[in-house]
Amino acid sequence: MKIAVIGTGYVGLVAGTCFADSGNDVTCVDIDESKINKLQNGELPIYEPGLTELVTRNLKEKRLSFSTQLGPAVSGAQAVFIAVGTPEGETGDADLKYVLSAAEQAGRVLTDYTVVVNKSTVPVGTADKVKATIAKQTKVPFDVVSNPEFLKEGAALDDFLKPDRVVIGTDSEKAKALMAELYAPFVRTENPILFMDVRSAELTKYAANAMLATRISFMNDIAAICEAVGADVNWVRKGMGADSRIGYPFLFPGVGYGGSCFPKDVKALSALAREQGVEFDLLRAVDRTNERQKQLLLKKAVKHFGELSGKTFAVWGLAFKPRTDDMREAPAVTLIEGLLGKGARVQVHDPVAMGAAQRRFKDRVVFAATPYDALKDADALFVVTEWNEFRHPDMLRIKSLLKSPVLFDGRNIYDPARMREQGFTYYGIGRR
Repeated sequence: MKIAVIGTGYVGLVAGTCFADSGNDVTCVDIDESKINKLQNGELPIYEPGLTELVTRNLKEKRLSFSTQLGPAVSGAQAVFIAVGTPEGETGDADLKYVLSAAEQAGRVLTDYTVVVNKSTVPVGTADKVKATIAKQTKVPFDVVSNPEFLKEGAALDDFLKPDRVVIGTDSEKAKALMAELYAPFVRTENPILFMDVRSAELTKYAANAMLATRISFMNDIAAICEAVGADVNWVRKGMGADSRIGYPFLFPGVGYGGSCFPKDVKALSALAREQGVEFDLLRAVDRTNERQKQLLLKKAVKHFGELSGKTFAVWGLAFKPRTDDMREAPAVTLIEGLLGKGARVQVHDPVAMGAAQRRFKDRVVFAATPYDALKDADALFVVTEWNEFRHPDMLRIKSLLKSPVLFDGRNIYDPARMREQGFTYYGIGRR
């Protein structure tokens, strides 16, 4: 099958590569010429485990190509995926200018029946807008399908190649048959392809992310209560998660969620509810809790040290989660900006996000080549991202490098009792 993917960001690059790896002829299109040139040479703009190898293999076998030319990619394609950005608007709603621009340009070059697929995360009603936009440009028959992505950064290849489910919104039997054929290689273990109406598919992505974000914010509020009453959130989490109706995923308290999906999607769903006259108070509270949680480590530091001006702090972990270099909405950014704003010096390390951090902070922080280099002459250590590399460090070495053995654990990866036995002043999230 000939496929065009418009947009070579996280979603477009993963989707296009995985479709190519299942034997399709895929062209990924982007207006950024520099980015396309790098991709043609196998240089990726994002870090995702295993993706470089997959791109390289499919480039070599000529199933995957990259181009700035939309016409040749879309002309003759059976499916065209729109995977461009939907940035947050001024009121929290999703800005569709890139989606509709891609639809308009694709509509001009359709040559035969085509299924146009919204892969970007878009609000309810976007498919109707895309359909109207394309219809103004062509008389060629086409269908518009909603096919939201459910990719976790750091595990995107497994999520795409072995999905829990594939959600497809369409009222066209012809489009349904094409999409079923396209996704058949990925659901051989009987995980379902869920066909539904377009609007339900559009809402499913927002609803799923909002539910996961709600679990995180709920546990962060429970952690705050634990600290207030002298309970331990780790035991509370275990007691809750053992209930089969609840389970353990996304019940880990910490310093808040970040990334490109949860913050934006929670705000977008809240904006949609507001537009429709629905009082979604719960979702607004989820967002408020998350913003408050990102400030928590800074507040703990102020409570411990008082004045932060002139002090030096080490920060381990800059990406919003492990196995990615994505710093969008990362709690580490909020912490670092807060420390700098109070006159502190900050020394940072992350296994893969140093490049992104250098673009973000430039010369405002010190970039350490190793985790231990970040500790030299620091007054305390903040652990913000739970990389595996940080789970079992040399605590005696940490203690010897710090001016004072103070550790703020934003992800509860260390045992409080053991930390205190080793002479640390330890601050976790909701730990006794």
